[in-house]
Amino acid sequence: MQITWIIVDENANSIGAMLWHLASTERFYQLHTFEGIKWGEWSDEEIKEWATASGLVDEARDKIKGNELDFYLKKLEDVRNFTLAEFKKRDDDWLMTVDKDWFWGPTNNYCKWFHVCEHESNHNGQFKFIKSRLPSVKKD
Repeated sequence: MQITWIIVDENANSIGAMLWHLASTERFYQLHTFEGIKWGEWSDEEIKEWATASGLVDEARDKIKGNELDFYLKKLEDVRNFTLAEFKKRDDDWLMTVDKDWFWGPTNNYCKWFHVCEHESNHNGQFKFIKSRLPSVKKD
């Protein structure tokens, strides 16, 4: 059974789509905070890889399905490994650096990355909800 694309109703997202969405969100924050790219000014290559999953709208429900769970977990793992490697290069001064032009107001890197973590926590609750409604798989 392909549990990565099962949805609870027509407005829901699958576990696979949400995993790719988490990787996408983290990748965009990497580009912005580690590489200094202004928010939303991503390369065509980055947009092609990550934009659909970032939105989690009808397009994502139509396109993000049919892969094994490992496909989505690998995307998140690769992005996360890059994040951890980059964090090792940073210090407290970098964390506390304020972006005065951030769209919700002056915000430091600490707050931006806290937002990424809180975002994952939110979707973790959705994963648990979906998993609790999956049909039981009989063991042979």
